[in-house]
Amino acid sequence: MTAMNVVRMRVKPGQQAAFEGHHDSRSLAELKGLRALRLVKTGERDYVVVGEWDDMAALAAARPAMIALLDGFRDSLEDLGGGLGVTDPHSGEVVVERRN
Repeated sequence: MTAMNVVRMRVKPGQQAAFEGHHDSRSLAELKGLRALRLVKTGERDYVVVGEWDDMAALAAARPAMIALLDGFRDSLEDLGGGLGVTDPHSGEVVVERRN
């Protein structure tokens, strides 16, 4: 069953272009089972990364590689507060999917 991960982040002032470029330059082949990656700008410095995966097993197996990728730009992110750190990640299986 298809799985998704959604990660909220806030970029430090002046780091937006480098952050976007980092995501645009990555090969999806680095993460086995990743079907699609979307970077969504939700505010001036706020972003959500959305990954679509073959299944939860593929997503779980890729977590160490995702953390390694995060480490490549972690210093460009602001702490989100509330004990979250620099990311607010969520993941799970798709239970409803609708398309036109």
